[in-house]
Amino acid sequence: MKLNIAVLAGDGIGPEITQQSIKVLKAIAERFDHEFLFEEAVVGASAIDLTENPLPDATLDLCKKSDAVLFGAIGDPKYDNNPAAKVRPEQGLLKLRKELGLFANIRPVRAFERLLEHSPLRPDRIEGADMVIYRELTGGIYFGEKTLSEDEREASDLCVYTAEEIERMTHLAFEAAQKRRNKVTLVDKANVLETSRLWRRTVKEIAKDYPDVELDFLYVDNAAMQMIINPKQFDVILTENMFGDIISDEASVIGGSIGLLASASVGKEHALFEPIHGSYPQAAGKGIANPIASILSAAMLLEHFNLLEEAAIIQAAVDKSLEMNICTSDINKESSYSTEKVGTFIEGLILDNEDLKINGDNLSLGQATII
Repeated sequence: MKLNIAVLAGDGIGPEITQQSIKVLKAIAERFDHEFLFEEAVVGASAIDLTENPLPDATLDLCKKSDAVLFGAIGDPKYDNNPAAKVRPEQGLLKLRKELGLFANIRPVRAFERLLEHSPLRPDRIEGADMVIYRELTGGIYFGEKTLSEDEREASDLCVYTAEEIERMTHLAFEAAQKRRNKVTLVDKANVLETSRLWRRTVKEIAKDYPDVELDFLYVDNAAMQMIINPKQFDVILTENMFGDIISDEASVIGGSIGLLASASVGKEHALFEPIHGSYPQAAGKGIANPIASILSAAMLLEHFNLLEEAAIIQAAVDKSLEMNICTSDINKESSYSTEKVGTFIEGLILDNEDLKINGDNLSLGQATII
């Protein structure tokens, strides 16, 4: 298969971790005789520095003509610490999602057996946890009309959803549940918010088309508590933009490190793959950033194009590296392995056909189906 992949490494540790993903994808291409072509472009703070625009037209054009986007991270303290900044790195990612029509964010979360002791949660609570979060990505309060009074003492953010936006997300979540454990949990705040009541009515109606899937409801505050008390109860979580942003970051503690969590953002025509962590500018250039989330995002990219064996090989290589304690210091404080060394080790496992054994049960990364 031939794929043209736009690479938006971004800011902070973005370039370091993304380079490891490219390395791993090139190893997959060599092993399976694929052709992956990579073209880089700027985004975020680095783009503002060069063009005064967090998403230059050239970057957007590249993404639109590519088969997929491999994204790093964006953000810089000089903008984070300046609430008055009119142009911010995050605006680039929000606009990119909107322009590419990436309406669904998909985040697999599972407890790695080797890392149970690294989570701040008790091992008996998280062992066996395996879920995927379907977060609506282009609607809600993040994209609603925003106002600020002239005296800057009153502000508002409008939360808007249409039934159509909810319907397309709901079908994705239920289709994923049918390939997993047949359960969807809708996370909302229907006791207070009119938008949540629309979500609940719409999801209930669509659920009738999936009689084999159990539908459950949780208010977002209870869901946040249940994520800590009993995360094993979740299979597929379906939720709106802001709630999904918060719940998925909370779920990151289950794996023991936010540096392990990958994600896909998909639409009808385009798809973007990125780790869920931020740009971590304090670590930039030090070689201590964990590349595994970015590498697993590359595996999700392969899954998107139905390259399931290739994706499973990346997952198996990651599992092997964790089993052998070849990891960065966020996972093992005594580790001397750098970002590059971890990536190189995983690359080597992929290229060594004899050493890496693939469990056929893992042919779908996190058991989540990506369209």
